[in-house]
Amino acid sequence: MSDAPDRGYPTAGARILVVGDVMLDRYWFGNVDRISPEAPVPVVRVTRIEERPGGAANVARNCAALGAQAHLLSVIGGDEAGAKLLALVEASGVRSNLHRDAAMDTTVKLRVVGRQQQLLRIDFETPPSREVLASKLADFEAALPDCDAVILSDYGKGGLAHISTMIGQAKSAGKRVLVDPKGDDYSRYRGADMVTPNLGELREVVGSWKDEADLAARAQKLRIDLALDGLLLTRSEQGMTLFDEHGAMHVPAQAREVYDVSGAGDTVIATVAVMLAAGATLAESVRIANRAAGIVVGKLGTAVATRAELFG
Repeated sequence: MSDAPDRGYPTAGARILVVGDVMLDRYWFGNVDRISPEAPVPVVRVTRIEERPGGAANVARNCAALGAQAHLLSVIGGDEAGAKLLALVEASGVRSNLHRDAAMDTTVKLRVVGRQQQLLRIDFETPPSREVLASKLADFEAALPDCDAVILSDYGKGGLAHISTMIGQAKSAGKRVLVDPKGDDYSRYRGADMVTPNLGELREVVGSWKDEADLAARAQKLRIDLALDGLLLTRSEQGMTLFDEHGAMHVPAQAREVYDVSGAGDTVIATVAVMLAAGATLAESVRIANRAAGIVVGKLGTAVATRAELFG
């Protein structure tokens, strides 16, 4: 039996503003038939190339796949990769406001896949200029009245230099704020409604824990220190745990074959935001997000869970 029944949540009326670091995910698929004579590495004969929105762009794409009205605000380079990313975002039904910064290259993650296994990832990235980031802050404030919830997707690429100001502006406007965090300093997320770290990200901030009780104590202390309503810890094959004022609610992972965990965190935060905006409770939103994560890890690369897949 499903742990997240469809109660007719009006996701089409949910308006989500997504801000953060965007990137273009490129996949080179091919066959591996031999080892290179030049070095002990496999030779991949590329037979297919795919490109998908990544980072905050994948978050926005997940919101749109659930039927929500998604608005993406970010920075891209004035290059071919930026133009391709913009086209992919708009084709996914996301309203975009992507500033062009001629001084930077659009972040690209290139993955080489052979025999159903990722063999290599190559990253191309430069931080955006301060001038472009300042203009994005003005656009963020202007976009707030037309959204129900804000997702700040921090990939540590420089696109959220003003995140503390953004959280303050959003809360002053009465909007829910969810943050996908990065780094070892969460003080800049103070005042948000929720942060959604994975195990490694949380450990970087609170240190290692000896057992579940110690984990809960550390997570709750961080939540209280940052004045958060909730801290949602994603735990891969162990599911996820919501820490809030009521304690800890653990949701086991959905039983299915895990193919690729890339982008699962994007799906989780997008689903929670959309369901909250559609009227679901926090507990219901987390359970539905757990189902969505179970769907996307069964797909290759950055992927989405659609409303039809979630609710049938």
